[in-house]
Amino acid sequence: MKIHFFGAARTTTGSLYLLEVNGKKLLLECGLFQGHREESIARNCCFPFDPKSVDAVVLSHAHMDHAGNLPNLVKQGFTGNIHCTFATRDLCSLMLADSAHIQMEDALFVSKQRAKKQLPPVAPLYTIADAEKTLHQFVAVSYDRPFLAVDGVTVTFRDAGHILGSAQVILDIQENGRKYRYLFSGDVGRGDDEILRDPVPVENVDYLQIESTYGGRDHAVRTDAAATIAQLVSATLAQNGKVIIPAFSVGRTQQIVYVLNQLTLEGKLPRCPIFVDSPLSTNATEIYRLHTECFNDAINRFLHEKTNPFGMANLTYIREAEQSKKLNDLTEPAIIISASGMAEAGRIRHHLKNHIGNPQNLILFIGYCAEGTLGAQIAAGKSPVNIFGEPQAVRAKVVSLDTYSGHADRTELKQYVQRLTGNLRKIICIHGEETQCLAHAETLRALKPQAQVIVPEYQQCVEL
Repeated sequence: MKIHFFGAARTTTGSLYLLEVNGKKLLLECGLFQGHREESIARNCCFPFDPKSVDAVVLSHAHMDHAGNLPNLVKQGFTGNIHCTFATRDLCSLMLADSAHIQMEDALFVSKQRAKKQLPPVAPLYTIADAEKTLHQFVAVSYDRPFLAVDGVTVTFRDAGHILGSAQVILDIQENGRKYRYLFSGDVGRGDDEILRDPVPVENVDYLQIESTYGGRDHAVRTDAAATIAQLVSATLAQNGKVIIPAFSVGRTQQIVYVLNQLTLEGKLPRCPIFVDSPLSTNATEIYRLHTECFNDAINRFLHEKTNPFGMANLTYIREAEQSKKLNDLTEPAIIISASGMAEAGRIRHHLKNHIGNPQNLILFIGYCAEGTLGAQIAAGKSPVNIFGEPQAVRAKVVSLDTYSGHADRTELKQYVQRLTGNLRKIICIHGEETQCLAHAETLRALKPQAQVIVPEYQQCVEL
């Protein structure tokens, strides 16, 4: 078997791995590359292989850096099945259409700018029609139900505990008279999540392809997270300020809503208006409520014995743009949760522009921000920052809490590998900035000295 690393190799974005086995081509993930505009356009528009030649796709979860380029793959001729869990399929039905809407708006904006220079318009990467067509090729499978993806490759999904429906991908391969097990970790959750189940250990692993987002460092102590949230938010509200929380529509939004709900019920947080200002977040939360099979025991008890974990009297979900604009006129203290988590797109940029200059306000980051993104610049203390092309002085208090990250850290990734059984022959570290991948590799070499540990570069091919 050959594995081509066409994305998320020594970076965290654009996951794309092509497996060649038994004369078939199986694609793991098909994510959007996010970075500088010119590089993103070049990487996303043109695949380094013929999409028509791909026999099937296996998808670990619905985040756009893993699934966001599927409509372009279909648009360019891929006609096979896209295998994933039921929750991943339902989330993709929202997120791919939302991504298409963003692609079309972005192309319109760029075309207007080019028209001023008498240059021809540009086309979107894909359209809503392309996204809708792609959904017809999804085939959903439950956890722990083996299925044949291509000749000689049986796939089984195991819960990864990262977001709703996220999966580790087990590939049991028969090739040239030999059998072996290849495990693709997907994105690994931290365990002890407020909502999701812990990642499920996998047995008899021969080869491991593992994410490295936080492979070189540990998160802050998580036991203090709720208390820290309560203290920061209460202090901001007491001084008549607003709390602005950039949050990914899937995963972090539902998590922070649940935490705020619990803190309010426990009397640790004063009741104040809370707004989730994102159509995608609102719709994704409704899908969360449908897939209780992904919930841990604690939130299932909360759901059945107390109340809706994602709803409370002082919480408003906003879809319409006009309602979103009215938030600009709020004079009372409030909490506004909006996408995207890296502040690269969506309504959060408007809220940051309107509130980042007021020292009474709090900008609270609760997830990962990739290098170069607006969120990363703000979190790093840069001021001013450019929002909609205009410099904005950062006077609001800025706090980053990585305790709510959906990615396992160095110690948790090490524990994840320790829980695997089997005679690991080769470990491949992907999906992390280069420093994180290299540090993770060193940790795993010490942990599994019998295994060859590889950190592939972009477009490198590894043969088993």
